[in-house]
Amino acid sequence: MRHLLDTRTLSRDDAILILDTAEDMAATQQREVKKLPTLRGKTVVNLFFEDSTRTRISFEAAAKRLSADVINFTAKGSSVSKGESLKDTAQTLQAIGADGVVIRHPASGAPARLASSGWIDAGVLNAGDGTHEHPTQALLDAFTMRRRLFGADSRGRDLDGVSVVIVGDIAHSRVARSNLWLLNALGAHVSFVAPETLLPYGARTWPVTNHHSLDEALRVERPDVVMMLRIQSERMHAAFFPNEREYARNWGLDDARLARLSERAIVMHPGPMNRGLEISSRAADSPRSTVLEQVTNGVSVRMAALYLLLSGERGAQPDPDPTSSREGETA
Repeated sequence: MRHLLDTRTLSRDDAILILDTAEDMAATQQREVKKLPTLRGKTVVNLFFEDSTRTRISFEAAAKRLSADVINFTAKGSSVSKGESLKDTAQTLQAIGADGVVIRHPASGAPARLASSGWIDAGVLNAGDGTHEHPTQALLDAFTMRRRLFGADSRGRDLDGVSVVIVGDIAHSRVARSNLWLLNALGAHVSFVAPETLLPYGARTWPVTNHHSLDEALRVERPDVVMMLRIQSERMHAAFFPNEREYARNWGLDDARLARLSERAIVMHPGPMNRGLEISSRAADSPRSTVLEQVTNGVSVRMAALYLLLSGERGAQPDPDPTSSREGETA
């Protein structure tokens, strides 16, 4: 795997490989010494042009647990704030010997541009670009679903037959898009639920069932997974719904809707949550909720992605078990 830029072009086999490798990484995180020597001598740059807490920290933890050297770069306080271009930044990273670049950018397509530009030889991993995609979030969501629905070790399994309802601000959500393509590749049935104003243009042509009523979607789809999305007010430049009270009443996962879910259904949220708007506190804190598990699993999934991108020679098939011959090593 040369780069990880999206899930739309990710095959089922490649997705399963990442998820199964994440199982190996998760197993190492149960040990007293959590670090592996796999990426010792590699340099990973976290190149974040947008604010982030969970994603940046998760990637940093993942790289460090693989023994890579990590450089954290933020646009604020850097030469970017003085007008430096993405090309100049990339060439600077090339000059310092970056092996991998984890990039978050407000412009859709920026990671793909970086990967194809020839400005840098490093593997590029998309940590979210505009309203386009956020592939590792979708992978950690799928990893969490697979573990919750099928058990702690579900190597080789896809999500065939699983019903997933994604609710909220679909129009501005790169998480929703990445989940749609990945979950379809893994065999799940995906439904979107949102007011008309928060469904993206062209969604009717995508492989998804669209609903405008959450109550109807819960009744018709009988979901195994309900994924609530944050209202991204920072990306909104118009009134997409009358007020927060109406949104919570019509599209929020409140206590009554939580009680109507099937016994096996789980509740997900990529965070940060707006409690009382898209999700009630009872739903967020219930045993059905996977919110904190998603954060934990994110480290294992990002370790897997970095390992598959950066271990061994470019284009070489990596050892499928990164722990098999180095169990006793520490770093």
